[in-house]
Amino acid sequence: MRATAPLRLAVFDCDGTLVDSQHAIAAAVSAAWAASAATRGLPPPGPGEVRRVVGLPLEEAIARLFPAGSAADVAALTGLYKLAFAERRHAPDYDEPLFAGALDALAEIERAGVLLGIATGKSRRGLLATLERHGLERRFAVLKTADDGPGKPNPHLLLAAMAETGVEAAATAMIGDTTFDIVMARGAGCAAIGVAWGYHPPAELRAAGAHAVVDRYPDLPMVVANVVSPVHNGHGAG
Repeated sequence: MRATAPLRLAVFDCDGTLVDSQHAIAAAVSAAWAASAATRGLPPPGPGEVRRVVGLPLEEAIARLFPAGSAADVAALTGLYKLAFAERRHAPDYDEPLFAGALDALAEIERAGVLLGIATGKSRRGLLATLERHGLERRFAVLKTADDGPGKPNPHLLLAAMAETGVEAAATAMIGDTTFDIVMARGAGCAAIGVAWGYHPPAELRAAGAHAVVDRYPDLPMVVANVVSPVHNGHGAG
């Protein structure tokens, strides 16, 4: 009887890792600030401030951007952000491009027999819209979003992805651009791979515990193969 290959899993963050959405996110934050009574007259957070919170659950991200706001203020801003982003997504000039080399890297990782997944702070509706825009809606074996429980850096989404696919932590890698992704991966006992083209700098990803940080997509398949290989499985990701 032919032996079955061990299951392996590569879980990707979305914003800042697969797609470059920073301009759309920053524009939606600015629109929410302009529409809110609580922030009237206050300048919106700058792009650098917004980049720091991408990846967190939306309401937590808004709370960090508006620490003086009450719970009601934050809830209202969160709703305004969702409306602004939805409007932006349907605008004729909306652009949320895949990072260069992403499609080829995904294909190469798949050819190596590794399952693909996503763990993101986006809502499921938002994630599906992004995947459909790029023809990726059937590419991933598991999708975990803000609708599925506690968000990053809590390891819940990653643990749920492993449970759904039946893949052990030692055979799983999390690929992301923020320290929230790295902390989540370490908390779940998985390999943590940072990418240098996203929202947090490589030095911070390494300080957070990344096992590797890649500078470009063509380098990613080899790194994934090394950290989720059957040989590596016997030693764990720590």
